[in-house]
Order: sequence, then C-alpha cells, then structure tokens
Amino acid sequence: MVLVPDYPLRSERLCLRPFTRGDVDAVFAYRGREDVARYLFDPPLSHEECTLAIQQRTTQTALEKEGDRLILAVETLDNGTLVGEVSLIWRSADARQGEMGWIFHPDHQGHGYAGEASARLLDLAFGEADLHRVYARCDAGNSPSWRLMERLGMRREAHFREHALFKGAWDEEFYYAILRREWLARRESR
Repeated sequence: MVLVPDYPLRSERLCLRPFTRGDVDAVFAYRGREDVARYLFDPPLSHEECTLAIQQRTTQTALEKEGDRLILAVETLDNGTLVGEVSLIWRSADARQGEMGWIFHPDHQGHGYAGEASARLLDLAFGEADLHRVYARCDAGNSPSWRLMERLGMRREAHFREHALFKGAWDEEFYYAILRREWLARRESR
C-alpha cells in the first residue's frame, strides 16, 4: 500500500492538512503547556523544539511503508484556527493495522473537534488506507481521551497496570481498537 491522501481532508467543520512552517506558534501554544504534556511522552516543548517538530511533521504526509505516519494539523473551516493535530501510524503491513492519536489545545476542547477529526481519520484509515484494525492508547487517568475512543465506537481491549515507569511514576494504560467492518457498519447506521 502507498497512501498519499488528496489534501486537505475535510469534515463538516474541520480541515485536516499537512503542517507548514507557519504553524509553529499555534502548535507551541498547546505543546508548550504542562497540562497538555501531562499525558504525552514529551515534556512541554520549547519554541525551538516546536520548530524542529513542525519541520519533521511537514514531511509526515504519506504512508509508504510500515512505521510511516501521517500527522495532520486540524483547523476550523470557519476561521482557519489551528485547534490541534491527529496522527495515523502504519503499525503492521501484514496485519493491516494502524494506531491513531490526537492532541488538542485545551481552549478548543469540548466542541467535538477531536471526535470529528478522528472520525475523518478513521474514514481514511478504513477507506483509502484499507486497514483492517486501528487502535489507540492513553493513560488510564486521561478520561477525555478514553471517552473519545468509546464515542468513536472503539472497544477497550487492555488495561495495563503499572507496566512502565512514566515521568517518574508507574503508568497505567488503556488500549482501545476498532475493526474496519465495525467502523463501516457504524457509518452505515448513521
């Protein structure tokens, strides 16, 4: 499989597009925050680190081989505000599996943007990418994230208790997943 989506991807209220160098300040506005970094592997990013991350993200726009990732900026259609990002990683070519994730600015949470952007990404994953299964994971304490997974129709498949040290404490992690046929049936029923 080689997937180079026809950008931008659109949903009812959002545009999912590749990052550009002009996005650094908007991304720093959330990736530089301690409350956002709490559940991420990275600490809050400095402006310089954000600049480097955006440079890398500008090239993460296609899935050509296992391990590749799409990391897309999510902006509103009405005024072009960058509200967050979504990602899709090609985890297994043989098993046709991917992993998805999201990070949104706290000021823009509670408006359904993460769910709408993630649903659009699942449409891509199970459509053009022809994946069989997509999973997502989060810290067990990150209830907004695992609740989003449940709203997307994903099922909790694992709860890893104290399985790794994360930022100086034992980590508990939830894994959720959805199969292609489940997503397509869900979309058909709407």
